[in-house]
Amino acid sequence: MNTTRDSVGDLLREWRQRRRVSQLHLALEAGISQRHLSFVESGRSAPSREMVLKLAETLSVPLRERNRLLLTAGYALPFAERSLGDPALKPAMDAVQRVLDGHAPNPALAIDRHWTMLLANGAVAPLLADVEDKSLLEPPVNALRLSLHPKGLAPNILNLAEWRAHVLERLQGLNDLVADPVLAELEKELSSYPGGKVSVRPRTDRSGGIAVPLQIRVRGAELSLITTTTVFGAPLDVTLSELAIESFFPADEATARFLREAQADLRAG
Repeated sequence: MNTTRDSVGDLLREWRQRRRVSQLHLALEAGISQRHLSFVESGRSAPSREMVLKLAETLSVPLRERNRLLLTAGYALPFAERSLGDPALKPAMDAVQRVLDGHAPNPALAIDRHWTMLLANGAVAPLLADVEDKSLLEPPVNALRLSLHPKGLAPNILNLAEWRAHVLERLQGLNDLVADPVLAELEKELSSYPGGKVSVRPRTDRSGGIAVPLQIRVRGAELSLITTTTVFGAPLDVTLSELAIESFFPADEATARFLREAQADLRAG
């Protein structure tokens, strides 16, 4: 979205269309008339600051894009956009690290909006031990690129076709929500990696059908992991709103035992 060219009405209409809702539906949800919304989108009426925020909230526009909407409309930015190195964010990042460490012996990592790995617990390291191209592990590390790159984790992923389809579908769905050109380029890059296609779930699925498992060979052992994503509720900082924790859980007892033993080895070392 080009805020130097588009009006706030243009941007709101783009978000409404991206969310696939009609003017009438949005107007009803926001508590305004369809006529008023039509005037805002066409530029015939200048929305108040409160109206921009209300429409953005109703459309679930990300905080970063809400700032852009307000800036385009000529209003001050309500949401701080601090860098991760800002001292004001240190308490929050320390809390995130404690959450990650508390997830051990299971792997967990914190990522930003572009899937850049920001923090991780010690249980992640064994999963990365066999990565061929070590440059993929040099900051900034993109978790999805590392996962699917032919010299990253991909050669050790036993259900690569299924996992690749899952990752690409998830990335596409996320980009449909946030309209981020960096994610669009990442999706294009990852789609070019080899890995094949999948139409049915392999019979080796040990997750019980609740998720697409990551089945990966680590140190000669075959692990099966399922993942969950956690985001922070109602943050008022753009950077924190884009932070997520990716947690891995063992899908079977053999994987759980491997992770416990790896954690014990890490502590002993």
